[in-house]
Amino acid sequence: MRDSVVVVTGASAGLGRAIGYAFGHQGATVALLSRDPGRMQDAVDDIEHVGGRALAIPTDVARWTDVQRATKQVEDELGPIDIWVNNAMGSIFTPFRDISMEDFQRATEVTYLGFVHGTKAALDVMLPRDRGTVVQVGSALAFRGIPLQSAYCGAKHAIVGFTESVRTELLHDHSGVHVTMVHMPAMNTPQFDWVRSTLPKRPQPVAPIYQPEVGAHAVLFAAKHPRRRAYYVGATTTLTILANKLFPQWLDRYLARTGYTSQQSEALDDPARPDNLDETVPLKVGAHGRFGDRSHDHATLSWLARHRAMFVVPGATGLVAALSRFRHRR
Repeated sequence: MRDSVVVVTGASAGLGRAIGYAFGHQGATVALLSRDPGRMQDAVDDIEHVGGRALAIPTDVARWTDVQRATKQVEDELGPIDIWVNNAMGSIFTPFRDISMEDFQRATEVTYLGFVHGTKAALDVMLPRDRGTVVQVGSALAFRGIPLQSAYCGAKHAIVGFTESVRTELLHDHSGVHVTMVHMPAMNTPQFDWVRSTLPKRPQPVAPIYQPEVGAHAVLFAAKHPRRRAYYVGATTTLTILANKLFPQWLDRYLARTGYTSQQSEALDDPARPDNLDETVPLKVGAHGRFGDRSHDHATLSWLARHRAMFVVPGATGLVAALSRFRHRR
C-alpha cells in the first residue's frame, strides 16, 4: 500500500476513522473526507504517527459539487487515486410513521447518494487510466431491514442494487476498474451517541458487537483482493442474510417482537442532545464507541473467508490424492 492513494469518506470517526488508520498503517497516502475538520485533523495525526501520509478535506458527500472538488484536490495534491472507500452514512432511530420527509431525504442523500457521488467521482478518474478499486461499505441490513431504521436500511438496500448495476457495466466493458462490497455487522462506533433519535432510551447496536478494526481490516483486504464481489464480516452478517432467504416471514415476526428493545439500552436518552444528521456534533471521539466491554476484536468466519486458500487448496489436494488412490486400487 506504500505507493497507493486512498480516499475514505466518513473518515473522522467510527469505522471510517479505523479504515483510514488501517491504510495509513500500511504506508498508504490517505485522503480523509468528512464534515468535521477537527476530528479529521486528529485522524491525520494518527496516520502520520504510524508512517502514513494523510490529507483532510472537509466534504459533505451528499453534495456532488463537494465530492467533485475533493476529488480534484486529491489528484492535484496527492496523485492519482488508486482506491476509493465509500463509508459515510446517516441514520434516524424512529418508527417510519414519525419521520419527517426532510429527515428521511437527508439520511438517504448521505447514505445512498453519498455512495453514488463517491463512485461516480472515482470512476471519472479511474476509467481513463483503466485501473483502480472502489470499496462499498455495506451492511447486513442491506439484505434484511429492521424496525426503527427504515431510512438506513432502505439506503443500504439501494447501494447493493446500484453496485451490482455498475459492476456489470464494468465487466461488459472489460474494464480494469473493480468494485467490491464489504458488509458489516453491528460495530462499536460513536454513531449511537449522535444519531438522530426519537426513542425514549439511548440507541445501541444489536449484539453481537464488533470493534471497528475488524471491519477496517476486512476493507483493507477487499481493496487488495477486489475481484471477489462481496465480503461478509462476522457470523451474524452471514446468518442474517441466510435466515432472511430461508425464513423471511419468521424473521419479520421475530424482529417485530425484539427489534425495538434490542436497539435501546436501559438508560434514558436526552431529547435535547445534538445529533449529526444536518450538522456535525463537536465531540472529540475516535473510532470507538461506548460498547467496548461488549465488543469482539475478531471475527472468525471473516478470517476464514480471507484465508480460504489455506483450507481450500490442501482440501482439494487431499481429495485429488484420495481419488487417485481409489482409481489405482480398482
